[in-house]
Amino acid sequence: MSNDQPTSGQPPEDDPFLKKPHEPQPPSGSPYDSAPPPPPYEPGPYGGGGFGGADPLAGMPPLAEPGKRVLARLIDFLIISIPLYLISLPWGGAVEVSDDNNGNDGVGDIFAQTYSGHQLIWSLIGLVIYVGYDTYFTHKDGRTPGKRLLKLRVAMLNDGSVPDTGSSFLRAVVLWLPALLCCPCLWWLINIVLMFTDKPYRQALQDKAAKTVVVTTNGRNTA
Repeated sequence: MSNDQPTSGQPPEDDPFLKKPHEPQPPSGSPYDSAPPPPPYEPGPYGGGGFGGADPLAGMPPLAEPGKRVLARLIDFLIISIPLYLISLPWGGAVEVSDDNNGNDGVGDIFAQTYSGHQLIWSLIGLVIYVGYDTYFTHKDGRTPGKRLLKLRVAMLNDGSVPDTGSSFLRAVVLWLPALLCCPCLWWLINIVLMFTDKPYRQALQDKAAKTVVVTTNGRNTA
């Protein structure tokens, strides 16, 4: 056995999230000691922070498959929306439905029906909760519960580190603000199309705004 064999407790050498020796560990006693934030990418022409490499994906773990990203987002959406809807029921529910269309289904009428009365209030409450949820988990270790289940994580594009608070918050706002208050169907459609077509990093609009990318974790620290 060679002298560079990893010591007990370290990941295997072929793990794309191999921890660098100088990386600081989370404080002892933290409730997340068993699942510390994943380290940055291995050094490479792009992953190491430099431009001009022959392969812009060098040093990165594999990019997340678009289908898994959509499924992870759906899981996160249900985790929040189901309890939020149940909590709203004593006040008439978070979704307001009206049958008084008078034969007119114009865009203005649809918007008025969607955001009339307490519906707007619950949309704003939902916006705060969704943004807070995404910001917290993305900044903690790049993985919301949905991404954890699908073995994905959000990383900074330039070096693979866990997004800081500012980047996590910007990413969450760009994702949820239009989706909840403006044009949900169009917004999700644009983002899903970008996940499949954007080259070379499969960045959705929130990724472009925050300079992040979604990659796979190969099962490490997903507990």
